[in-house]
Amino acid sequence: MAHLGSRRGRVLALPAGLALTASLGFLPSGAASAAELSDLPTAAVATNGPKLSYVVNVDHGRWTAASVKKAIAAAGGEVVVSYDRIGVIVVHSQNPEFAQTIRQARGVVSAGATRTAPLAAATDTSVGEDTQALTPAEAKAAAAAATGEQDALEPLQWDLPAIKADKAHEKTLGSKRVTVGVIDTGVDDTHPDLAPNFDAAASANCVSGKADTTAGSWRPNPGESDHGTHVAGTIGAAKNGTGITGVAPGVKLAGIKVSTPDGFFYTEAVVCGFMWAADNGIDITNNSYYTDPWMFACKNDEDQKALLEAVTRATRYAEKKGTVNVAAAGNSRFDLAADSIVDNSSPNDTTPGDRVIDPKVCLDYPAMIPGVVTVSSTGAKDLKASYSNYGLGVVDIAAPGGDRTEYQTPDAPAVNGRILSTTVNGGFNYKAGTSMAAPHAAGVLALLKSTHPHASPAALKALLYAQADDRACTNPYDINGDGTVDAVCEGDVNKNGFYGAGLVDALDAVRK
Repeated sequence: MAHLGSRRGRVLALPAGLALTASLGFLPSGAASAAELSDLPTAAVATNGPKLSYVVNVDHGRWTAASVKKAIAAAGGEVVVSYDRIGVIVVHSQNPEFAQTIRQARGVVSAGATRTAPLAAATDTSVGEDTQALTPAEAKAAAAAATGEQDALEPLQWDLPAIKADKAHEKTLGSKRVTVGVIDTGVDDTHPDLAPNFDAAASANCVSGKADTTAGSWRPNPGESDHGTHVAGTIGAAKNGTGITGVAPGVKLAGIKVSTPDGFFYTEAVVCGFMWAADNGIDITNNSYYTDPWMFACKNDEDQKALLEAVTRATRYAEKKGTVNVAAAGNSRFDLAADSIVDNSSPNDTTPGDRVIDPKVCLDYPAMIPGVVTVSSTGAKDLKASYSNYGLGVVDIAAPGGDRTEYQTPDAPAVNGRILSTTVNGGFNYKAGTSMAAPHAAGVLALLKSTHPHASPAALKALLYAQADDRACTNPYDINGDGTVDAVCEGDVNKNGFYGAGLVDALDAVRK
């Protein structure tokens, strides 16, 4: 029997698709050279190449950034936005030699192109989600089965009792003073289940790398993915008698749109997303994607290490400002603690090729950035989902992300092994992926923040792990019953590669 999805999607729903510089250990201790570029004649700079986007990471300090900006102009670059607080500058340039040139400037630590296709590329509109529709018959049966305390579709949400969220809601729905930022494809805040909890003032569009706060800019446009809207519902859909219920239905939601119309999550947008969250009072971010175009960014590649460094700086800044960052582990069935992994999907914005990577050198980001909460996925039978990445020492915690119904069938009245949540235009559908697992963890963190409003990000993460329900390794693991072991779990009941510290526990999160 074939597995569900053989390749990982850009957003981490199933396919149908660090410290700062010193502790990263891969950036040079100083600038590449002391060359000054600000006096370079403009005529000497080539401007006939494809227009690409770059990140330039500089030594910290306002004066250094100012000097580098002059060098950027001399090298044929145009500054889009400069995040001086973390020393990351987003640049556009048509100079084919821009990255190589600017790396020689005094104060530049690293620089690299954020994509391999020109800025105008728009060829692949697939975002690769495993989606199934909610049928009218299912909705009618659920409404008939709902108790007085449940929203109409809640009987179909097997994931809530799996983490005891239904019991947690008897104590609290979470605090309106807590905000979760959905860094994703956009959130349709007009949905009746999302509108009551949505905070427009904390929302933005970061696709260009620079925050746009135009009203509604955070929404997916017609034809764009509903992925972020689905994620938002899992976190915080209102408990209002209709539709579904989120894990933390009393907290605030913010939409931070970072994906292009084609479904690409580029570095400059991701950096902007974390910076926006950090500077706008967002307590938790959910990140159900990997940063394009490289599934794994390698520290020994000049371009890729710059992308990883930029996002790492942004996540560190956000955590310093009080934000806990949560990320999906991925849907490729990879052991992220293995000695090597074959990545055949990178770069995904032009022509991918096979490459063997060492996951200690090449990181899936933001998921594998130290400090980010990395979430694997479980199904309705409490087993690692068939598609979920795993890895001892990499996966921090597990949460329900759904699986094929034939692999893990939920107990009645639920009928689908995937996760039911909100979609655009006021609807509901099922999706499965670590994309769906991460928002369950983000929701539990929101409940923890509601219970412990003064807790630091480190304290909240410690509580999340300590309160998780232990899950021992499930070996042998043959999820489709074909007689072949599909993955091997390493570790013990307290910490292992499939489930990390265990399954998130919403009820413990609301106990003082």
